[in-house]
Amino acid sequence: MAQILHLYLLATLLLALSFKATSSSQHSGNNGLKSLHFALYQHETINKTGYIIVNGVAGAGVGQTTTPFGTLFAFQDPMTVTANISSKVVAIAEGTSITSSFDGLRSISIAKITLRLKNHMGSISIVGGTHNIKPADHPVVGGTGDFMFVQGYVTSSPVDLQGLTVTYKIVFHLYWPSYANKFSLHDKQVRSDIIP
Repeated sequence: MAQILHLYLLATLLLALSFKATSSSQHSGNNGLKSLHFALYQHETINKTGYIIVNGVAGAGVGQTTTPFGTLFAFQDPMTVTANISSKVVAIAEGTSITSSFDGLRSISIAKITLRLKNHMGSISIVGGTHNIKPADHPVVGGTGDFMFVQGYVTSSPVDLQGLTVTYKIVFHLYWPSYANKFSLHDKQVRSDIIP
């Protein structure tokens, strides 16, 4: 009887080890995710590509980097390959933000970014908190076209906050799950060769 129990425990242990070996060998590197990393520059011009729709009610006044609490702002901004606004436009960011802090520096933002890259076309949707003068991460919640099933985040960082047009650097960190294998991303490096 003890020998049968011993063989049963040994078989159970071997079965458990085989499951562990199988699951760890299927997910190598970055958990089997294909990824794409690149940066673009968003240019927002007050009363040209971005407008205050509803004035806020309290806190900071309207300034270069602040809006009153509750301000509803809508935008449709060009995104270029360099910080120079006259460089090639390869994306459009459109969305809205609502000022969510009394100091006027933070907001809740929702945006759709339509991308026209060399080998990738489609859009991604992002949501999250934005800080007007500090870097902020925004989760990617979905995509269309070549960005179907995409996940990840974008980091928004101020570059130039002087004048009518403000510029933000947007760094994309995009990941496709293994079931979205119809996409052929060739590497996991920060890419500059995808910009047309």
